[in-house]
Amino acid sequence: MRSKVRYVGMDVHKETIVIAVADSGRSEARVWKSIPHDVKRLEQELKQLSADGARLELCYEAGPTGYTLQRRLTAAGYACQVVAPSLVPQRAGQRIKTDRRDAAKLAHFLRSGDLTAVWTPDEATEALRDLERAREDARRTERAARQRLSKFLLRHDRRWGRTAWTQAHLTWIRQQAFAQEAQRRVLADSLHEVERQAERVARLTRDIAELVETTALAPLIRALQALRGVSLVSAVVLAAELGDLKRFQNPRQLMAYVGLVPSEHSSGGSRRQGAITRTGNAHVRRTLVEAAWHYRYLPCVSEAIKRRQAGLAPQVCQIAWRAQQRLSRRMYHLLNKGKSPQKMVVALARELVGFVWAIGQEEQPLLA
Repeated sequence: MRSKVRYVGMDVHKETIVIAVADSGRSEARVWKSIPHDVKRLEQELKQLSADGARLELCYEAGPTGYTLQRRLTAAGYACQVVAPSLVPQRAGQRIKTDRRDAAKLAHFLRSGDLTAVWTPDEATEALRDLERAREDARRTERAARQRLSKFLLRHDRRWGRTAWTQAHLTWIRQQAFAQEAQRRVLADSLHEVERQAERVARLTRDIAELVETTALAPLIRALQALRGVSLVSAVVLAAELGDLKRFQNPRQLMAYVGLVPSEHSSGGSRRQGAITRTGNAHVRRTLVEAAWHYRYLPCVSEAIKRRQAGLAPQVCQIAWRAQQRLSRRMYHLLNKGKSPQKMVVALARELVGFVWAIGQEEQPLLA
């Protein structure tokens, strides 16, 4: 039976991996070797480190290299975790940062238990996450293209006083005439870019709708759509970014995970709370805030919500209805207290997280 544990911190980059080791006890972490970013070479080094019978505990920081290394090491039988870079302890006054020092620091804090592991999605969940993030990127590009076109028209005193980017608005843009050929070409190019990006968003939305039922997250995605303000795309974002909601023991953990809890600075007898922490997944936080705006209306089950709730468990529909009742009352209470609409909607988003968590306990993804 192996009793010796050796802690390995890896500073992973595109081209290199720096390996540092901390043995059990209080000895100082040491740099083992810097190698090319090659998994087979890394496994050879790990075999050398465990040649004396030691059990290895591995870690590296989450970053642009993703989770592929973690999956391959786990498949090879190693205990490997990906840790949150923002939660790695920092020494006050430390002004020197190198790859070797970073690797040694990871090994040291892995041994002391001061690192926070991030959730590692399986390959199918990560694939769905890539798809919904591609759509989000397309939406940002579309907004930028619309902004450029609207500012071009404004510079030439072409004003549209009604709801923007409707079919009537696009028809009005196409009818704009300019005396200079250069400006006519700018208009044509900008309009073409807006239409192209709109088609890209629509295409990716269709892809999501087509592929979502083939994923293990489909039951959870269908259940989340029972909530007001959470349609297909929003439900896919929540499910793909958060994964199995049972990993959160209570809704407060999920609220903190998405950065919707107040920051706090308390000392002695004073207690001071500030703005929300904004930690964690900004994409999920933005989706929740957008969904919370829908609760400014009185509770009702619209035809669209009825269609989304068809075939769902009665418990899920009851949770969605309780969410409407509570959040609507909460909104009017906050507005009567004089809270700004922005603060009000953030508070509603935080409470909406609790209902998302509750639905996650009823409908779980079919993860292996």
